[in-house]
Order: sequence, then structure tokens, then C-alpha cells
Amino acid sequence: MHVTGGCHCGAIAYEAEIDPERVSICHCTDCQRLTGTAYRVSTVARQDDFRLLRGTPKTYVKHGESGAYSRQFFCPDCGSHLYRMGEDNAFVGIRVGTINERAELSPRKQIWCRSALPWTGNIEALPRFETES
Repeated sequence: MHVTGGCHCGAIAYEAEIDPERVSICHCTDCQRLTGTAYRVSTVARQDDFRLLRGTPKTYVKHGESGAYSRQFFCPDCGSHLYRMGEDNAFVGIRVGTINERAELSPRKQIWCRSALPWTGNIEALPRFETES
């Protein structure tokens, strides 16, 4: 599936070819801290299938629990987290919230569930509003 996306302020734009079956929710504590929320939703593209169209992201290197590093790419202007790359540079982990076609991308699995916040298991019972009230 061809997708396009970018940061909140529009300084950075990209395009990629992804497999919509490879969308996942990550509950790890790194994703919680990096997003400022309970989890992150991502998909992957092969590096050869990902292309920056505009802008230059800033990079932050994080060493994971395994000792391997992960480069986090974000907009230096608005701070939007865009994607990540591991040591092998083979795949780009794209943040689904930055993809224009995100409504078409349903998560297929959840990972790092041992770190999941207990209330994330069922939010269906919470009151819902179409806008902020």
C-alpha cells in the first residue's frame, strides 16, 4: 500500500510502500515515554521503500533493553515523532499517526504487553464525544 505522511507543522514529508497487515500497537515503556501516552501504533516499510520528500528530521538514539540501539526521527520544529530505524537499517518503523491514510490502517497485534497500562485493555465503556466538550 502506498502511503504519504509528515509532521504536524508540514516541514517534513515522506512516502512509503507498506504492508497494511504489519500494523502493531507497542506498549513498551520507551514508546510510552516517547509519545507521552499509553502506547504507540506503528507500521514498517523496507528502507528501499521509504523516501523523504521534504525536510530533514532530527535524530535521537535510544539503547533498548536488549542493548541494541534505535534511531528515533522527529521534526526539529514541531517535535512530531515520525519513524525509527534500528541498527541494521533494513526497515523503517513509521508512526501511524503521521500517515495521511491512517484511517485505513488497523492494528493487527500488540507487543510488549507486559508493560501495558492496566486501563488500556478496555476503554469501550468510557463515555464518547464527537469533539472536546
